[in-house]
Amino acid sequence: MKLLSVTMMVAYVSVAAPAWAVSGDAEVNCAYQADVVQAVRQARLNRVKERSVADHVAASAPAWPEKYNAVVPLVTPWVYEMKMREVKANDLGAAWKEMCLGN
Repeated sequence: MKLLSVTMMVAYVSVAAPAWAVSGDAEVNCAYQADVVQAVRQARLNRVKERSVADHVAASAPAWPEKYNAVVPLVTPWVYEMKMREVKANDLGAAWKEMCLGN
């Protein structure tokens, strides 16, 4: 997996949603973001069409606060541009959380 692309996406989401960067505990915020990434990854593994990911994830009654639903359309293209073998082989949520906590 390209570590740089994870770093760039974390930075992009942090800029796009500045409330996450400044509110609450970073560990909790990064964990919720990682959960979103894992949900998008699972949608990809389940062969959900990219344009249907947001609806698919919302229908699964996610456990994160509603404001984190805004992350879904931001990370979906990132997950879907990866080769399927990369998606299968890597824990994208863990990578996301690690990068998020490092920023």
